[in-house]
Amino acid sequence: MQKGSPPVSRAPAPPAPAARAAEPRTFPFSAVVGSDDMALALVLTTVSPEVGGVLVRGEKGTAKTTTVRALARVLPPLAVVEGCRFSCDPADPDPGCPDGPHLADAPSGRPHATTRPARLVELPVGATEDRVIGSLDLQQALGAGRVRYEPGLLAAAHRGLLYVDEVNLLHDHLVDLLLDAAATGRSTVEREGVSVAHASRMVLVGTMNPEEGELRPQLLDRFGLTAEVAAPRDPALRAEVVRRRMAFDRDPAAFTARYADAEQALSARLRTARALLEEVELRDDQLLLIAEICAAFEVDGLRADLVTARAAVAHAAWHGRIRVTKADIRAAARLALPHRRRRNPFDAPGLDEELLDQLLGEDEPEPEPEPEPPQPGPDDEGGEPPDAPGASPEGPGAGDPPPAGPEADRRPPSQDQRSEAPEPGPTGEEDAPTAAVVPTTLASAGTAYRTRLFTATGIGAGEAGRRSRAVTRTGRSVGAASRPEPGGRLHLPATIRAAAPQQHARGRAGAEVLRLRREDLRTATIEGRESNLVLLVVDASGSMAARRRMEAVKTAALSLLLDAYQRRDKVGLITFRGAAATLALPPTSSVEVAARRLDEVPNGGRTPLAEGLLLAAETLRQERIRDPRRRPLLVLVTDGRATSGPDAVARSRRAAGLLRDAGVASVVIDCETGFGLGLARTLSVHLGAEHVPVGEVAADQLLSVVQRHTPEKRASALRPAQDAA
Repeated sequence: MQKGSPPVSRAPAPPAPAARAAEPRTFPFSAVVGSDDMALALVLTTVSPEVGGVLVRGEKGTAKTTTVRALARVLPPLAVVEGCRFSCDPADPDPGCPDGPHLADAPSGRPHATTRPARLVELPVGATEDRVIGSLDLQQALGAGRVRYEPGLLAAAHRGLLYVDEVNLLHDHLVDLLLDAAATGRSTVEREGVSVAHASRMVLVGTMNPEEGELRPQLLDRFGLTAEVAAPRDPALRAEVVRRRMAFDRDPAAFTARYADAEQALSARLRTARALLEEVELRDDQLLLIAEICAAFEVDGLRADLVTARAAVAHAAWHGRIRVTKADIRAAARLALPHRRRRNPFDAPGLDEELLDQLLGEDEPEPEPEPEPPQPGPDDEGGEPPDAPGASPEGPGAGDPPPAGPEADRRPPSQDQRSEAPEPGPTGEEDAPTAAVVPTTLASAGTAYRTRLFTATGIGAGEAGRRSRAVTRTGRSVGAASRPEPGGRLHLPATIRAAAPQQHARGRAGAEVLRLRREDLRTATIEGRESNLVLLVVDASGSMAARRRMEAVKTAALSLLLDAYQRRDKVGLITFRGAAATLALPPTSSVEVAARRLDEVPNGGRTPLAEGLLLAAETLRQERIRDPRRRPLLVLVTDGRATSGPDAVARSRRAAGLLRDAGVASVVIDCETGFGLGLARTLSVHLGAEHVPVGEVAADQLLSVVQRHTPEKRASALRPAQDAA
């Protein structure tokens, strides 16, 4: 604790916040089927917490949360110092514990210990910073005049599991807190007159749906293991999952009782594996093999080597062996390497298992027989349940790995991919039947590149992101507001300063507690970063069929998406061709889905310009409902022709007027080459947009145009003129 800091009072340990006890309505871990990789990863990190936690990625409805919560029931109990709110280990108490020093008992030479169940602490996505790291106890500070630190979730999760559902949606400032705790093993609080540091070594478990956005690389690397889960495709297995879930919902207590023996056996096996961990031998040649595997998959850093080695040792201990085998190394590599071998956000996760088998070489001789684990009791139908994480002779992960991704992401070819009639002149007349058929082409995007960061002047009020300065609800406190905002965070020092001059007039005397009134309350002004939405509307008709143009457009979209991934922006893509417009990429930050959708965009056919603009207006309207403070920018890439449907030109101008009246900031990139008719320029007038003539739409040219006309860039362009004035 720093010098001059007020003493922090101690109090009896309160109930653990967000800790889940073993309650009867928790689905049994040994009853979960169809998620072998996830179960194995959770077991390994439980056997050896040094492995570093688990990230579970998968589609919705795959029992990710159910399995993680069920793990708490089978965790061995934990010995802690009695009365310590920070769960200090009696064998090695933290010398800097805020509740210390922990005095040793004379007979044992250790502090008085007690045993409690292991904790699974849940960190909500919308948690506040003071709830995570702890804060000043306002009741004690304002009511009794004492400074007392109230521990947060990181303190409650010490020596336990910290679970974050939808971890990819966690705000950046909370991610920073988790990174600090994971890197140092301690949580430090320096705020509101409190200076406290305590141990915070936890196993981080996160679940996420990749379609909702990716995880920051820094936090992704902090997860030791990762598991991909998907719904089983076998009808019999799917039926068994539904059967067990329905039986649990009908009578949770009876269903849990049926698996009580299996749960106890699984918990005993975990304790045995933990005790055996120190005796497992990892030879030098096996360590060299692990290094060769990590080098062959081109993983970044050396954490992958360390995690793979630790996971292989834990896998051997889980199977009751004291020597690591190639099967242990293979199981560890499958879970430790996929999320570390990704070179950029557009690379799909996964591992080439054929290459892994080649690196491992021939299988070793069969190891000594393993002890037969106990089988779970009969299920609700009276028969033996199929192999489960606690019952399979091979343990979790014995089955085949789940599919790399949901089949839903593989869309069948749309009707727009059929051949269409050639493009007529820019008259807007009805389509005329022709004998010739123009084949549809498909251009691929080039290599994405990093873009520069442009920020707006002043402070905005957009959605939380990492681009421009903004007043948000998440970030750091930069001041206090005299008018309390509903739901705002109380700024305690400013509140006390406002009330202090009024104490004499309010009749406060001596050691009486501080007298507060409503007008004294101050809320904190939080400064963070805002994000933006860039909606690309691309003409993919026959007049844009030049492969070089479409490649440039797709490359720019991928580059903007890469920047959006890093800056927490959103990017969307609308294409129009033939007779309709398509939302090829809904506004998203999920780069994996975006890359697949962009590759599927064809070009050829007529130009339904009005349909493209109307779909853009509807997309922005829906996004405005979801994110009312996110500033959009419409980027229309076209040559201005409108040739599909009756009265095509007039309808496109009316659609442009709707966008202009809605106040949408727009840019028209004119792709007309040679002797032009000025159609795109006319369209930009009706759209109220900036007209940018571009003969050849190169990717770098298009990107620079987008950057020049973003609201941030336009604002920054005014700085020289303002400075001169």
